[in-house]
Amino acid sequence: MKNKKYFGEKLIKWDRNHNTRHMPWKGERDPYRVWVSEIILQQTRVEQGTAYYQRFIGRWPDVKSLAAAREDEVYKAWEGLGYYTRCRNLIATARHIAGALDGRFPDRYEDILQLRGVGTYTAAAIASFAFRLPHAVLDGNVFRVLARFFGIDTPVDSPGGKKLFSTLSAELLDRSNPGAYNQAIMDFGAVVCKPQQPACGICPLAAKCVAMRDQRIRELPVKGKSIKQRTRYFHYFIVEQGGAVYVRKRTGNDIWKNLYEFPLLETGRPVPARRLLQMAGTRRLLGEGYRVKKISEDYLQKLTHQVIHGRFYHLSAKAGWTVPEGFEKVAAGQLQERPFPKFITSYLRD
Repeated sequence: MKNKKYFGEKLIKWDRNHNTRHMPWKGERDPYRVWVSEIILQQTRVEQGTAYYQRFIGRWPDVKSLAAAREDEVYKAWEGLGYYTRCRNLIATARHIAGALDGRFPDRYEDILQLRGVGTYTAAAIASFAFRLPHAVLDGNVFRVLARFFGIDTPVDSPGGKKLFSTLSAELLDRSNPGAYNQAIMDFGAVVCKPQQPACGICPLAAKCVAMRDQRIRELPVKGKSIKQRTRYFHYFIVEQGGAVYVRKRTGNDIWKNLYEFPLLETGRPVPARRLLQMAGTRRLLGEGYRVKKISEDYLQKLTHQVIHGRFYHLSAKAGWTVPEGFEKVAAGQLQERPFPKFITSYLRD
């Protein structure tokens, strides 16, 4: 491919003279802080993740303090970010580093890559930002910038595409300052070569950009796979008794593991309220002796691979009501102390 030298020189010049993008972790050399920021930014926009990063660093300033934290506290601090597997990995990795590694963060790319929840992008980011190791990052911004400038129409999510972009990124990397280069190309993709409405009029690379020349900006990068979504119907029963309600922690390898929920009945399709209450009784999810106080409107939450439809049924239970197995009684005023999925938190707030 032509113009590799031109690309690197123009990118670094733009970063030095025109890049005003500010982030609290930018230029950070502490591997713990870099790691926390990168885990938060997996599947999260910078604008949303910034407050969470500052909250985590303020509360747990080093890996040992995070490792010693109660799980519910960490999940509560994560509440609203979604993709809770990241939080679970954060806790597990902090405890591994604090224990097995005696608090020392790995300083080799291969060892960083072995950490739970760390893939090739995150490992390259930590290695280059914290330790100045020559590893190029590949995220959505980088794929887009390279695909457009060099006119690459190989799907970014294909085996051939991943190899091609990985090789190209390594060739373009400024090995004398890999962290600065990696940050520059990601910032460039975020503020100039944007997915929608890119700022081509002020782009320093426009003169030799293949997508600009061939009017293919909207076509690149190419993605080969489409995400299939599963539709689920969640019916939550908020059972009130003596100023308290019943909750449990989710277990198993499903969404929202380790977060709290109310008694739940899941169906594969919408079900009328009367029929649903009968089903809950038959399955011993609800005991006898309750009164229906309110049934919510439908709530919707879209995840990457799932669409969740849900309703909340407020029930008032009489004395002697049978508590569903695995649930505990929590005072209504203490619910805010428990970490719930955003789906439930949004409803409680409303």
